[in-house]
Amino acid sequence: MAIDPKKHEMPTQDPKVRAHNFKEVALGYTAEIAIEEAKRCLNCKNRPCVNGCPVNIQIPDFISRIKEGDFEGAYKVINKTSSLPAVCGRVCPQESQCESKCTLGIKFEPVGIGRLERFVADYHNANDNVAVEVPASNGHKVAIVGSGPSGLTCAGDLAKKGYKVSIYEALHQAGGVLVYGIPEFRLPKSIVAKEVDTLKKLGVDVETNVVIGKTLTIDELFDMGFEAVFVGSGAGLPNFMNIPGEGYKGVYSANEFLTRSNLMKAYKENPDTPIMKGGNVIVVGGGNVAMDAARTALRLGADKVHIVYRRSMEELPARKEEVEHAMEEGIEFNLLCNPVEILGYDNPEDKRDPKNGFVTGVKCIKMELGAPDEKGRRRPVPVPGSEFVIDADAVIISIGTSPNPLIKATTKGLEVNNHGGIIVNENGLTSREGVYAGGDAVTGAATVISAMGAGKVAAKAIDEYLSNK
Repeated sequence: MAIDPKKHEMPTQDPKVRAHNFKEVALGYTAEIAIEEAKRCLNCKNRPCVNGCPVNIQIPDFISRIKEGDFEGAYKVINKTSSLPAVCGRVCPQESQCESKCTLGIKFEPVGIGRLERFVADYHNANDNVAVEVPASNGHKVAIVGSGPSGLTCAGDLAKKGYKVSIYEALHQAGGVLVYGIPEFRLPKSIVAKEVDTLKKLGVDVETNVVIGKTLTIDELFDMGFEAVFVGSGAGLPNFMNIPGEGYKGVYSANEFLTRSNLMKAYKENPDTPIMKGGNVIVVGGGNVAMDAARTALRLGADKVHIVYRRSMEELPARKEEVEHAMEEGIEFNLLCNPVEILGYDNPEDKRDPKNGFVTGVKCIKMELGAPDEKGRRRPVPVPGSEFVIDADAVIISIGTSPNPLIKATTKGLEVNNHGGIIVNENGLTSREGVYAGGDAVTGAATVISAMGAGKVAAKAIDEYLSNK
């Protein structure tokens, strides 16, 4: 049978329609499309796609079950190693991980592994009538700090082994960056809630509104009878450019802007929130978070949204799919230019600092690509005398984040690196016995799936540690 050289397209909302609502952009495969896409899999003996998956999903096995129409069987295969399949199927960069290793991709387009994973997870969630089997308790207690992807994964893996797991989340809803950092149109809150609910059925306790380092300390967690602690507190400290004008009103960090939008439920129809509406918006940066911020601003009513990025389209780090969706929705890309000053006017009503005024624009300078930097990417170099101004009513800075400093500041014996990341060994163990860490708290801002992988590694190490204790 001839193999279709292209993966089956993902049905989506019309760009002109979706640019003005927060409903999910990608609509998902039907059962018929999923089966046809699954038939493209070669079922390779050496399984290179599995090696490209940070959580080691047995990809050919679950795809084989899709071919047979056994969608629940496919879910069971995925669920053996992944606690968040509906999330991963939506936000993981499969094109640079499992799909990049796909043998079919050598000659044709790779199998749509992420799209198939999403289909299977959504099918299970829509048809799940089977009670979750709770493992017998092994008598050990583990605390998880943070309910983002690394924390949820670590909790799920340990719960399946019989551990009594308690997750402590600073905000009022579990999910971490999955709920507060990723917009509704890319990852609906109901999807995350369903995944968290599955963990609760396994016996995982979720305590919200608890800030570890303030409400409780890690020392106090040990005093409460926990024998190990996993820190997955994320990277919540935004980076700024340190250019003039960043103190003006209307300048946001991307994680502040997205958190405000999600926390205040600005994604709901006719929301009564103080989130920005109308005007011209500039988003500085080229990653997935920058795309999320730009597309969110558009949906909140911005008249025009610009992405300002200092390199070319070839170096743009965001997922290709997210860039294409942004372009389809009318977001303008200003490439090979970089902000040097945020312009505005003074606010005499601010008695503390009258220069804490309002944004009117961004002065940029054109860039050209020079010699490669330490990561192999060509370094952007300013072009003298090429400054120009883009009018703006709001500016969103999306140039990365650093790990949350609170844990380190309140925990004795915890070593961090120069970037504030918690130092761990290959098993996720920190410099303090019984304390493990993973995800953005260690690496700084990275992908959901890499954080999940770190959660799995730490769960395995915690199990070995407590089994031998």
